[in-house]
Amino acid sequence: MTVTVDARGEGVRLDAYLSSVTELSRTAVSRLCEAGLVKCDGKTLNKKTTLTEGMTLTVTLPEVAPATAEPQAIPLDIVYEDGDLLVVNKPVGMVVHPGAGNPDGTLVNALLAHCGSSLSGIGGEVRPGIVHRIDKDTSGLLVVAKNDAAHRGLSEQMSYHGIKRIYFALANGGFKADTGTVNAPIGRNPRDRKKMAVRPDGQNAKEAVTHYEVLRRYGAITYLRLALETGRTHQIRVHMSYIGHPLLGDTVYGGGKTAFEKAHAKLLTGQCLHAGELHFLHPRTGESLSFTCPLPDNFERLLALLEHS
Repeated sequence: MTVTVDARGEGVRLDAYLSSVTELSRTAVSRLCEAGLVKCDGKTLNKKTTLTEGMTLTVTLPEVAPATAEPQAIPLDIVYEDGDLLVVNKPVGMVVHPGAGNPDGTLVNALLAHCGSSLSGIGGEVRPGIVHRIDKDTSGLLVVAKNDAAHRGLSEQMSYHGIKRIYFALANGGFKADTGTVNAPIGRNPRDRKKMAVRPDGQNAKEAVTHYEVLRRYGAITYLRLALETGRTHQIRVHMSYIGHPLLGDTVYGGGKTAFEKAHAKLLTGQCLHAGELHFLHPRTGESLSFTCPLPDNFERLLALLEHS
């Protein structure tokens, strides 16, 4: 693939820039550089190369390693499907990728059974069809690429914020303003590498922007609509916690269980967050596609409790 360096890349290291505008991780970019697969005007570049605006980077992606995940006949809630992609409504509790502690039963296992060998893989890593991810305990819409052309097209849209993702959440605390934006870079928590954190100094962090709108106030709990401008790991959860409004049920970024959370623990299997809308252009036809899906049952029941409290 080719990437033309824009103003954001002026004076930035190659590995940092490519990881910010593509689906490749910084580690993956480093490996590609070591293998001589990143070039400009035929010259092989080092991961530490300082970029200038207007440079055209050529990235050669290696063949994809065979999938190690096994196909599993797990039911999928497919909202849309054609020859290039499918949109799935992921339930609460389903992990997207196999990993430590979750070797199977994941979305990838289900997709391998449903799509067979048609799923795409990018960058030499086994990421069958996955263009973006949502957390295990977050429900909602995901777009999945069924071939490499679709994957590259969708990833390109993701890089310039062309894929619009709208979430709905219940957050602790009352919001003074009806709308707002959190613009705070996110990186690994220096004290706990399993967690993410806002890094105000921007070191070892990526730009992260979340827009929120208050839909309804329930005293100490607020129903929110959130739009992602960027897609960092745990972004909404980290940003809401950062401004003092952790999501209901979020035991990782919350500040301890509130009385409401304790009283309704059975309905809070994780953070109360749902990816309810997804808007993007079809990577082959250019058609504008928009999808919505209803809130999961536990979320609806919590809203009903709040309405009558």
